[in-house]
Amino acid sequence: MSTFKNADGKPVLLKMVKAIQENKAYLGEVDGLIGDGDHGMNMNKGFSVFEARFAEEDISFTEGLDELGMILLNEIGGSMGPIYGTILMDMAEAGESLEDISVADFGNMLAAGLDGLHDIVEAQVGDKTLVDTLSPAVDAVKQAQEAGEGYETALQKMKAAAEAGRDSTKDMVAKFGRSSRLGERSRGVLDAGATSCCILLSAMAEGISELL
Repeated sequence: MSTFKNADGKPVLLKMVKAIQENKAYLGEVDGLIGDGDHGMNMNKGFSVFEARFAEEDISFTEGLDELGMILLNEIGGSMGPIYGTILMDMAEAGESLEDISVADFGNMLAAGLDGLHDIVEAQVGDKTLVDTLSPAVDAVKQAQEAGEGYETALQKMKAAAEAGRDSTKDMVAKFGRSSRLGERSRGVLDAGATSCCILLSAMAEGISELL
């Protein structure tokens, strides 16, 4: 199939929840190397709150993204809550009117999330943040769609781009957040936000793939 139904997208959201829950400790370890170590705990809190509230609810993909974004924005604290809240809520807004979500639609939703992020943070690719994961992932989906490739191929390319983006942060010096105070000492470690963003995009890709 070349689309999935927005109304059927709840399993994608639950895959994202499970991925964060399963990687809570790992994200804490990554963050603890150059940050304050609470990224896994905060993310797990927000995603688990979403699961508790909506596990039994009939909710669409975009409705769920919006609800999850609001929880992360308002209820988890830390710097990443507003960042992920903005990305997910802007993705939801870009797709809220859609009954079927094509690869072009999905690319537009991801791009809207990235645009929303750029409205609230100055970070660019190369600054050792989740932008290093999200930006190439957006580009990969758009390029696959423009080349006329199928949804499955676009999702695989998105995952590969996200993983490469995450890995690229290891050799960067942090320019933003608590880790930026470390200067050169921040080199040699993955960025926690880039890592969690890769986990979420991979879970999203797997969830959508199962709906196609």
